[in-house]
Amino acid sequence: MLRLLGKAESINVAKVMWACAEMGLEVERENWGAGFKPTADDAFRKLNPNAMVPVLIDDGFVLWESNTILRYLANSRKCADLYPVDAQARAMVDQWLDWQASDLNSAWRYVFSAKVRKFAEFSDPAEIAKSEAAWIRCMTVLNGQLAHTGGYVAGPDFKLADIPIGLSVLRWTHCDFEKPDLPLVAAYFERLRLRPAFVTHGIETMR
Repeated sequence: MLRLLGKAESINVAKVMWACAEMGLEVERENWGAGFKPTADDAFRKLNPNAMVPVLIDDGFVLWESNTILRYLANSRKCADLYPVDAQARAMVDQWLDWQASDLNSAWRYVFSAKVRKFAEFSDPAEIAKSEAAWIRCMTVLNGQLAHTGGYVAGPDFKLADIPIGLSVLRWTHCDFEKPDLPLVAAYFERLRLRPAFVTHGIETMR
C-alpha cells in the first residue's frame, strides 16, 4: 500500500489524496506537520531534506514535491485518462501543473495566510493588496482558459492539472476580498463539486 506523510489540511497533501481517489488507489496517510509529528525530526528529514509535506513512499521508493507525486502516480499506474500519453496533450497538462506551482500559488499565498489563516506575520496591508491583485490576475487568466477549453483547464475533460488548480479555486472561494465576476471560474468550481474525491479531500478538509 502507498504511504503518504502529511496532514489532511495541507493543500499539497490534499492534492495527492484527491489524485489517489480519482485513480482508485489505496493510500495510508500519516499525520505529519504543524500540530502533529514535526517534519524537523531527523527521521522525516532523511525522507525529505526540505522538511515539508507531503512525502510519498511506494514500496520503498521515496518521493516529494506534490505535483511530481501526481505525475508519478499517474505514470506508474498508467492513468492516461488523467495524464495523456500523447506528447502535446501531456504538455498541456504539464503547462498548467507548472503554472499552478509557480504563478498561482505565489499569488494567493500572502493574502490567504493573512485573511483565512490569520497568521500574524502576514499582516502588511501593502503586501495583502499586492497578493490580492496577483491572485485576481491569475484567476482572470484561468477564466480565459476555461472559455477556450469549454470545460477544464487542459481541455474539455478532467485531467491531472485540475486537481491542484481546483484546490486553489477552493481557496479563492474562501478568501474574502473584492473580486471581479469570473463566471467561468464559478461554473468550473461547481463542476468540481460534483466529484466525490474533491468533496472528501478538498472541501471537507478546508480549514
